[in-house]
Amino acid sequence: MRRALEVSASAVILDHNHPSGDQTPSSVDIEMTRKIIDAARTLGIAVHDHVIVGRAEVSSFKALGLI
Repeated sequence: MRRALEVSASAVILDHNHPSGDQTPSSVDIEMTRKIIDAARTLGIAVHDHVIVGRAEVSSFKALGLI
């Protein structure tokens, strides 16, 4: 969020990788994303998506209905 504030962003897309190669969001991924969304909302920043990169595929929280 710090960088988003520094550049006056109104929205962000989160991403991270899973070294295991499985792009399926874990319960920790889902919980942390919800916390980040809540914090971002307080700062006036929207979270458009959270993408997890696996070995050969990606998962989109938005596409999965998690956002």
